[in-house]
Amino acid sequence: MGDRHNTQRYGETWPQKRIDLCLRELEVVREWVIVSGGWAWHFMSPPGHVELKHAHDHKDIDLFVAPRDVAAVVTMLKGRGFAKVWTKYDKLPSNEDFRRYEKTVAVGGAGLRITIDFFVRADVPCRVLGDYRVVEPSYLLGLYSNIHSSDKCFAVQAAVRLLAAGIDPVGRRELIAIPNGG
Repeated sequence: MGDRHNTQRYGETWPQKRIDLCLRELEVVREWVIVSGGWAWHFMSPPGHVELKHAHDHKDIDLFVAPRDVAAVVTMLKGRGFAKVWTKYDKLPSNEDFRRYEKTVAVGGAGLRITIDFFVRADVPCRVLGDYRVVEPSYLLGLYSNIHSSDKCFAVQAAVRLLAAGIDPVGRRELIAIPNGG
């Protein structure tokens, strides 16, 4: 589970260059993937929102890929300069088919690493939001016990409350709002 948030840092934003680069990479594989994690909450949030670090986790891009589409996604990623990265999870016994690909992009004299984590799985409940398929919110919340770890993000906490009240979280301002006391 995610570490407790430092409320003194609420209001910090993700660098726009990171957002733009990640969106460019997502666009390339969008027809074969279902977006999960922080990027799913991003697409569920109201358009044009400010990218607050504590609202959505954009450290990496989490995806689900159907088994039939793995070759297309891997080919596309490798063609764009991504390389397979081995993790500690690759050696552990698991029912998950997990893969990590990374590349570093030069940005203003420094390197910005883009990490794409994907899980091979069919039948992930999703919905189409704009041009992207994203994991269904209630299903996505269930992934915070084993796949995702940033369960303290504003969007995750807001979605828990909204769904408990029978309200669909998609498009709701609560997904991007700094909690009271923050």
